[in-house]
Amino acid sequence: MASIPNTSAMTTEASKGAVICVFCGSSAGTSPAHMAAARALAHAFHANGISLCYGGGTVGIMGEIAKTLVSLSGPSSVHGIIPEALIAFEQQSRETGIPANIDASLFGRTTVVKDMHSRKQMMAKCVTEGGPGSGFVALSGGYGTLEELMEVVTWNQLGIHGRGVVVFNVEGFWDGLLTWVRSAVNGGFVTEANKNIMVEAKTAEEVVEALKNYKVSEGRLKLNWTQN
Repeated sequence: MASIPNTSAMTTEASKGAVICVFCGSSAGTSPAHMAAARALAHAFHANGISLCYGGGTVGIMGEIAKTLVSLSGPSSVHGIIPEALIAFEQQSRETGIPANIDASLFGRTTVVKDMHSRKQMMAKCVTEGGPGSGFVALSGGYGTLEELMEVVTWNQLGIHGRGVVVFNVEGFWDGLLTWVRSAVNGGFVTEANKNIMVEAKTAEEVVEALKNYKVSEGRLKLNWTQN
């Protein structure tokens, strides 16, 4: 596990805009509510001057939130970060119809990295260097979305970052995970002080407010991750 470089001084943080990293699926899901939630979140970002950092996909929920925000706030509001292997997969997909180069006028700026670890570290850095209200949000998705979400939750618990983590619970999609958290607390595997590292929101507006008002859990480990 690599530490997230802390290149932002606290004195200048307030002058920076919020950056929210959204983890979500590259599929649309079977319910239209998932794509509608992506569009609603993009509108909430636009209304609050928030920039998006995401996994760089151009299809499914990923593509929907990116292209919606670009249409509202312009290409500079979106930064997609995608491993080279995945961008090659998208180009080969018969379903995408996406040209060889991702169009910045549609999806914003794209950075291609070598692997998944580089992608996640860069996304985390975008958030930690953002202004107040920056954080991580999980929309609906599959294995990758869940893995990304739980990693930033764990990093929060370990003291690697202190940014908010929100699950946008569309049509009860994350109910099972939230039940598991309660079971883990009751079973003694997650402390009571850390049960709210991950916060639930049911609307796009609630997502933004939850990150603006996020309180760092008292049970976080106070570890030094800057040592070589």
